[in-house]
Amino acid sequence: MKRAALSTFSLLAAVLQAGCSDDPPLTYQTRIRPILDMHCVACHMPGKPGYEQSGLRLDSYEALMKGARLNPVVRPGSSLSSTLYRVVAGELDPSIRMPHGETELSEEDVRTIGAWIDLGAND
Repeated sequence: MKRAALSTFSLLAAVLQAGCSDDPPLTYQTRIRPILDMHCVACHMPGKPGYEQSGLRLDSYEALMKGARLNPVVRPGSSLSSTLYRVVAGELDPSIRMPHGETELSEEDVRTIGAWIDLGAND
């Protein structure tokens, strides 16, 4: 029940934010890419540990949506089914919380990623 409430809250917050804010639309290019560029891309590109271990590139929308070696990491419409959201939100084993060995994403950034996924993960 807690997860369903969180997902509903995330979606509601995104809708309210989109309608009541001067922030750019909630798309990969406008809001998600800057978060990933700041916190994730340096490790998740060819030749770097995050990419070499998982096969996950985070330097483009297409690479993100392709996912890791074993599966997609974003399931549009469901942040709670998306590995990307779950690892930055700390919902999985703490040893794999991302960004690994760095400062955790802010609550706002985690909510933004969750809301973006819940709204369809648009480019």
